[in-house]
Amino acid sequence: MKKRFVFAYFLAVFAILSTGCKSEFEKIRASGNTDLIYKKAFEYYEQGEFLRAQTLFELIIPAYRGKPELEKVYYTYSYTYYKLGKYILASYYFKNFSSTFPTSNLKEDADFMAAYSNYQMSPTFRLEQTYSYKAIEEFQTFVNTYPNSERVKECNRLIDEMRLKLEKKTLEEAKLYFDLRQYQAAMVTFENLLKDFPETSNAEQVRYQMAKAAFLMAENSIFDKQEERYRQTVTYAEDFLEKFKGSPNYKEVQSIHKDSIKKLKSLTNGRYQNQSAGAGR
Repeated sequence: MKKRFVFAYFLAVFAILSTGCKSEFEKIRASGNTDLIYKKAFEYYEQGEFLRAQTLFELIIPAYRGKPELEKVYYTYSYTYYKLGKYILASYYFKNFSSTFPTSNLKEDADFMAAYSNYQMSPTFRLEQTYSYKAIEEFQTFVNTYPNSERVKECNRLIDEMRLKLEKKTLEEAKLYFDLRQYQAAMVTFENLLKDFPETSNAEQVRYQMAKAAFLMAENSIFDKQEERYRQTVTYAEDFLEKFKGSPNYKEVQSIHKDSIKKLKSLTNGRYQNQSAGAGR
C-alpha cells in the first residue's frame, strides 16, 4: 500500500511538472513578445526541443524580415526540419536559405545540407531512386561550386556510395530479366549498366551473362531471327573471351562461341541450299 502511495505521489508530481513546462511554452508562444520568443526558440533548439523551437521560429520570421537577425533565425529554422527527420522540407528550406542569403557565410553549409537531406532519403537499392539521383546531382554541384571546401572529399565519397547503389539496382534488374527468360530486356539492361558504370567491378559477370542471354535468345528465336541473334552472341562471346581469359566461366563462353558459329554455318548453308534449289526450278 505504501509503495503504491509513493508511486502515485511521484506520478502526480511528474504530471504537474509536465503541465508546468507545457504551460510555459504556451505562454511564450502566446506572449507576442518577439524578443522573448527569439531567445526561447534558440534555447529550445540547443536543448534538442526541435519541434518547439520550430514553432517559435515560425512565429517570429515575419517580424524579422529585412533585419540582420533573420539570417540566423532562418538558418536554424531550416535545421529544425533536418533534426526532426523531415528531409524533404529540410532540403527545401536549406535551398531557400541559399537563394535568400546568397552572400551569407552560412551558404556553403546550407548547400551541403540541402544535398545531404536528399541523401538521407536515398532508399535501399530495391526501391525507386529519385532521391539518390537528386543527391548525386546536388553533391556534384556543391563540388563544382566549392572546389576548395573541406567537404569535397565527403561529397565524392557519398556520390560513389550512391552510384554503387544505382549500379546494384541495375544489375539486379538485369539478372531478374534473365531469370524470367526475358533475354532481350536483360541484354539491354546489362548494356546500359556498362555504359552508365564503365568502371564497374562486375564487368566480368555482366559480359558473361550478356553472352549467355544472347545465346539463349537465339536458341529460342524463330528461324528468321536466328542468324542475326547468333551473330550477336558471337560478338558478345568474343568480347568476353578477349577480356577475361582467367575467368571460371571462360570454358562455358568458349562453348557458347563454338556452338554459335556452328549454328551460323548451318543456317548459312541451309539458306544457300534453299537459294540454289529455288534457282534450279
